[in-house]
Amino acid sequence: MADEKTPEQASETVEEAIRSKEGERLLKYIRDDMYVITLEIGGKMLTSEEFAEKIETLGVQGKSSIAFVIGGSIGLGKEVLRRSDFALSFSKMTFPHQLMRVVLLEQVYRGYRIINGEPYHK
Repeated sequence: MADEKTPEQASETVEEAIRSKEGERLLKYIRDDMYVITLEIGGKMLTSEEFAEKIETLGVQGKSSIAFVIGGSIGLGKEVLRRSDFALSFSKMTFPHQLMRVVLLEQVYRGYRIINGEPYHK
């Protein structure tokens, strides 16, 4: 039968459906005026200082509403990736999204400390 899928194709189809459904739920919370930063393994890696500069530059450009999107363990759906304004990577490794929330929050805090010329832990 020509229409039967291999287990790999079926698995990819299921994963894409999951990413698409998750993407629909995520996009409901993203307004048109938001600057969207997706956390992706293949995204650009920045130092803390570069990340602070990125945040500061966005503010100067009037982009004060930033949405950070952390995907699930199988990645982000195509719709979310298309909506992304900047892909950011913290590592080539995969981390639980609960842990990435903490890491991201710490980096945002550190970024604002850097922007304000305040000391921060190195």
